[in-house]
Amino acid sequence: MANNILASSILVILLLCESAVGARTKLLSANNGQDATSALAPSANDGICATMVETHGYACEEHTVTTQDGYILSMQRIPVRKSGEASGNRIPVLLQHGLLMDGITWLLLPPDQSLAFLLADNGYEVWLGNTRGTKYSLGHTSLSPDDPAYWEWSWDELVAYDLPATFQYVHDQTGQKIHYVGHSLGTLVALGAFCKDQQLNRLRSAVLLSPIAYVGQIPSPLARTAAENFIAEALYKADIREFNPKGKALVEVLKAVCSKPGVDCTQLLTAFTGKNCCLNSSIVDVFLDHEPQSTSTKNMVHISQMIRDGTVAMFDYNNKNENMQHYGQPNPPVYSMTSIPNDLPLFLSYGGADALSDVKDVKLLLASLKDHDGDKLVVQYRDDYAHADFVMGQTAKQDVYDPLMAFLKLQ
Repeated sequence: MANNILASSILVILLLCESAVGARTKLLSANNGQDATSALAPSANDGICATMVETHGYACEEHTVTTQDGYILSMQRIPVRKSGEASGNRIPVLLQHGLLMDGITWLLLPPDQSLAFLLADNGYEVWLGNTRGTKYSLGHTSLSPDDPAYWEWSWDELVAYDLPATFQYVHDQTGQKIHYVGHSLGTLVALGAFCKDQQLNRLRSAVLLSPIAYVGQIPSPLARTAAENFIAEALYKADIREFNPKGKALVEVLKAVCSKPGVDCTQLLTAFTGKNCCLNSSIVDVFLDHEPQSTSTKNMVHISQMIRDGTVAMFDYNNKNENMQHYGQPNPPVYSMTSIPNDLPLFLSYGGADALSDVKDVKLLLASLKDHDGDKLVVQYRDDYAHADFVMGQTAKQDVYDPLMAFLKLQ
């Protein structure tokens, strides 16, 4: 077992290193001088709708929303159930993925197990979010992903710009308040907004799967080793602004290895996520077809700071003058989890084997919510679940999604 984890760790580190030093293809020259916006917009034939939704017989629409700081984000809308039959007043649900993923997170499982399709078939209007820097959200009003400035952001900007833009867009399109479902980083961004009293007027309820707030006790060997050895900081100082964990050559090698009889490639995820209980080995091949996705190196620096410091605070420039310039104070402001309104309906589900959303860290978050209204907080604990089980586990429907949908119906 230890050798399997070590081998997995080495493969993942190689994957990161190959892509970190690889050069991005110049988009402007490859597209005959088109601007960054048009060159990076997904076509009707290769977007998430065409490749992951319509192939299963569901209607799907591609949408884009522009943030106040100029990033052009891709969104997908699944308006009706598979039969195409509309069922009265369909309440919108916004699904937001985690770190190094995109909206395809919610479509990796077969349709009868995927949360996005289950919600659509249960009468909800489903919206998929895709954060800046992922494959279908590379557009910008003035910058190209080849520009270092394009990648000058951390999850602070997702709180300040991406989340407000997506909430506003879905609210404007539907005229209704939103159920929000986040996984991993998608929960951190939401908690960061809610504790600042943001987006609450457009929100019906929030579901937090593998919730991330405090990460000071994170046991993931890859995440902790990277943080303690300042790996992201080294990449940033080397002017590598895009953190791209998908080196094409190694992905092909991994897929070939994973297809061999007797090879269990679910172990590839173990060193990072914890030992997932419920992944079908074939889903790793599906995962590698679409994920992982890029983020900014600055975002990885920010998360590393949180791991080392054990706090939930804004990005630390490690320079009091720079912090003063950005925040008007020498130290970064803290996101106070105790400021989340006590009457906000929350469904929180976490796992005992999760190496990223560790039980001890989740209990710190729950301690911050100790005064939450008893009838507004549902907490689910799955002893055998790790980080990927919540979005890729073949038992997630009955274990997590059915209780989740029961919660939504009460709100």
